[in-house]
Amino acid sequence: MPAQIASTQGVEHTRMLGLGVYRPRRVVPNSEIVDAINSSDEWIKTRSGIETRRFAEEDETIIGMSVEASRRALDAAGLAPDQIDCVIVATSSRLVLGPAAAPQVATQLGMNDCAGFDLAAGCSGFDHALAVGSDMIRAGTARHVLVIGVERLSDLLDRADRTCAFIFADGAGAVVVGPSDEVGIGPVAWGSDGSQWHAIRQDKDFGTYFDEVANNAERPERPYIRMEGTAVFRWVVSFLEKACHAAVDKAGLTMEDLDVLVPHQANLRITDVLVRALKLPPNIIVAKDIIESGNASAASIPMAMEQLLASGQAKPGQTALLMGFGAGLAYAGQVVKLPPISN
Repeated sequence: MPAQIASTQGVEHTRMLGLGVYRPRRVVPNSEIVDAINSSDEWIKTRSGIETRRFAEEDETIIGMSVEASRRALDAAGLAPDQIDCVIVATSSRLVLGPAAAPQVATQLGMNDCAGFDLAAGCSGFDHALAVGSDMIRAGTARHVLVIGVERLSDLLDRADRTCAFIFADGAGAVVVGPSDEVGIGPVAWGSDGSQWHAIRQDKDFGTYFDEVANNAERPERPYIRMEGTAVFRWVVSFLEKACHAAVDKAGLTMEDLDVLVPHQANLRITDVLVRALKLPPNIIVAKDIIESGNASAASIPMAMEQLLASGQAKPGQTALLMGFGAGLAYAGQVVKLPPISN
């Protein structure tokens, strides 16, 4: 008889046990952006809804911001670092190809021999990582998973690029995912359209950039984010309503069952279009952290959740639809119960 390989068995349900964020110290109003793009405060607010954003200082690194957000998430969850079995870092703005950030985050948090890996899925990265972490726990691969969305997009901004210099920002958000007696993280609805890869992209690969640096090229330019706004908007209009309905359907709910909508904080105009298209109940709470925090890509959804909870607009335990979308082009979303935050 052939040898039998043992299998793992997890739990039936998961939830977010705690949420923490880190917002960079430097607040950048539109007035600091407008001259380089020959624009105005009113034009930026009309186009995007953004009034301010956060840019990281030199000491506010991808790893450092992740560690601070994670400490707050662990505190909110009431767990110690040694109770975490895996760290997943979702980011698309780390300026090195390896090693991954997650093992370094784990070590700085005091986690010994903890699994860790990075995930790059653009602005939907947090939702992808949340789905992976939840599935790991349900499969028995881990008991508790730390999921982080973090970006330093200011490193990749051409400050004279009128299409996106005013959009992108920095920050970090983390959640602790663990077992639950009831469903706290619904099935993920996700997909992608690789034919639209060019709509949000970096204009140079890091390998070329590092070759230029190594060869002492005169003033080598790092890769910059480039965005085709019209193409992104058309794709969002075509895909996003369908994706939101898919996530709610997979959760066995209707739009009327939702208390909160937390879309990726891409653009306030996109959020407004989405709310109208979904015909949401009038009393639903809609995250609009884009106004003060800008578009922090993979960090935007946990940061937006925290803003609603910290302000009292939403409460832990309420039912929320999270929906990330962007570079890829890709989307991912799920219905969740909102987690507690640290005091």
